[in-house]
Amino acid sequence: MGGEKWHFTDILNNTVILESWKLLGYFQQERSKSPAIISSPSSSMLSLLAPRACVLLGCIFVSSAEVFGLSDQYPPLWDESPGQFSDYSVENGKYIIDPWVYPKRMGMYKILLNKTASYFEEFAPDNEQNILWGLALQHGWQFGSGRLVDPTRTTDCGYESGDRLCISVDSWWADLNYFLCALPFLAAVDAGIMGISSDQVLLAPPPKDQTKFCLSSSSCQLSYPSTMRKWHAFYKHLQSPSISFEDLLKYMWEAHVSSLNVGYKIFEDRFEYYSKPEAGFGKDWSMFVDYIAAANFPTIFSTVSVFQKALPPRVLVDGDRAPFIRDFTDTQNIVLLGLNLVGEVDRATGSLSLTIWKILMKTQAAKTLLLKFLEAVFAIINPTFLG
Repeated sequence: MGGEKWHFTDILNNTVILESWKLLGYFQQERSKSPAIISSPSSSMLSLLAPRACVLLGCIFVSSAEVFGLSDQYPPLWDESPGQFSDYSVENGKYIIDPWVYPKRMGMYKILLNKTASYFEEFAPDNEQNILWGLALQHGWQFGSGRLVDPTRTTDCGYESGDRLCISVDSWWADLNYFLCALPFLAAVDAGIMGISSDQVLLAPPPKDQTKFCLSSSSCQLSYPSTMRKWHAFYKHLQSPSISFEDLLKYMWEAHVSSLNVGYKIFEDRFEYYSKPEAGFGKDWSMFVDYIAAANFPTIFSTVSVFQKALPPRVLVDGDRAPFIRDFTDTQNIVLLGLNLVGEVDRATGSLSLTIWKILMKTQAAKTLLLKFLEAVFAIINPTFLG
């Protein structure tokens, strides 16, 4: 596998494993209190699979616990991307943004992060605790790993030998990301956070399938009212002086999952353009988001920039099978295998494992254990993480 060594025996001696097993113990305790949760005919299988899903989530975080520098981890072409509305062209009094060009879509995230920075000052300096960093960093990973290119290869969109900065409308990753870019961006304009009115910005359509994408605040609200309401709710609470960081995460994740679900339903047919391993990874990753959302995973700069280093660095091809992918690091192999196993658990239980996980994450004791677990993981990654 990769050149780095994953010292499992060292990790076993760390408090990370202790905390993950505490989570499992707590899960089993809660399950014994509520036997009705797993009263289906397949309860014996669920009693084995559901706890392991919880531990596996822990293992995924553990396996990404390597020493990475947290500085200079900005997305690709961050400095070259627009940072203010005046960096975009203006037509008929409207800013025209082409989200099918990578730096211009990244610029939407950059402006969003700049405009919301003041609301996160009380949590940490330098905008590091802005929970919208997760969106920008994930888009950067998609670009860097080649997931925004034309998977049909009928155009040169996104390829080094062609239009490298082009974002393909046929890319499943790009299409889902659109709903995690356009909707939160336009909802922020509606909320008055961006300093312009809703009728002052318009997104350029893709070269095809234009009816599948909303291009303005009004069209997004008309097409996806429920999801836009969730983003509006997030920004409303963001502007509240008494809101807690935990509650901000909750509202953000509700909007995030809603956006992802909308895009998934529309573009599920895009999977046919990919190899079986890549399509499977996309499905598992989408499902895994539901688990980390329920856990209120903090999508701040430091956690996301480290965690996504454990994600596949390129598009998967036929023959790729974790943990035996030779050009992946040990960590990337382990995380990819873990995501697949969590997906198998979720599908085998009819998502009952997710339901149980959500119930578990509603209890303060479980969340406290999970917080300690994450702190232990990131203390390994960066010894200064806990101050």
